[in-house]
Amino acid sequence: MVATSTLKPKSSECVSELADRRYDHGCIDAGLDVWLDCLDETQRTADATEDRTCQQLAKMFENCLSRAKKTTLHCSSVLVPEKLTRRIAREVLRLASCEPCGLRGSVLYVHLELDKGCKQLERIVYDATVVPTFELTLVFKQDGTAWPSLRDFLFMGTCFAPTFKHALKLSPGFRLVKKKLYSSSAGTVIEEC
Repeated sequence: MVATSTLKPKSSECVSELADRRYDHGCIDAGLDVWLDCLDETQRTADATEDRTCQQLAKMFENCLSRAKKTTLHCSSVLVPEKLTRRIAREVLRLASCEPCGLRGSVLYVHLELDKGCKQLERIVYDATVVPTFELTLVFKQDGTAWPSLRDFLFMGTCFAPTFKHALKLSPGFRLVKKKLYSSSAGTVIEEC
């Protein structure tokens, strides 16, 4: 295919040329509005999809903490600061955005930083059908500023069952470590939030 005419940039000349050809200005404006609405709808759809993915990822982190509460942490409850999992999900999506497969190519390791070191809570493969291209290590931090409650001191006594422990409070801060796999520029990115 060979182009035989020149293209004019979109400007007032194009609109005036269409008007000279007896096109109605209202019709031209309506056509432009339809195209702008389509572009806006595409952006809204992309935003809604990203928001839905962010919510799903935040729910995955909450479920991970809930399972770890019973199996690994052996505590009665885990107190999570408001919107912490949502903030983490946004950061994970941002770090995954520049990867070839996006979030689908990730393996997430979830840890909790305790006084004695880090404890692995879970390994999450976002999409098992995709070969991972990067690893993310999320480290939740324990809130060390809280005073121990009187109830915590009572649990140390013999009047309560030894399997029941206190609540674990998480800090609003966290650490994300990104490690690229299978790349000539493989490196590690550490972000403290």
